[in-house]
Amino acid sequence: MRKSPKFSPEVIERAVRMVFDAKDQYASQWAAIESIASKIGCSGETLRKWVRQGERDSGVRAGPTTAEQQRIRELEREVRELRKTNEILKLASAYFAQAELDRHHKR
Repeated sequence: MRKSPKFSPEVIERAVRMVFDAKDQYASQWAAIESIASKIGCSGETLRKWVRQGERDSGVRAGPTTAEQQRIRELEREVRELRKTNEILKLASAYFAQAELDRHHKR
């Protein structure tokens, strides 16, 4: 999930908290989201995504938490790097094996 560079994590956290705190003041969560989104200057859909992630982080909704998503990204990056390294090692191994064969063949 990409975070908007326009809003700091503190603003996002406060907006999500405002939605959670205002649930009894509005007919629905979406009504609260639309109202609060207009006050902070983001779209309702953006705030809805923040709220859903906040629900996952607090255990109210199923799914990966922010920390788990970060860990997944780190592991995926590590896997990409390891695959790239393995490919380089395979190519180097093949190169040196061929060089060894050529050296023995020239004798």
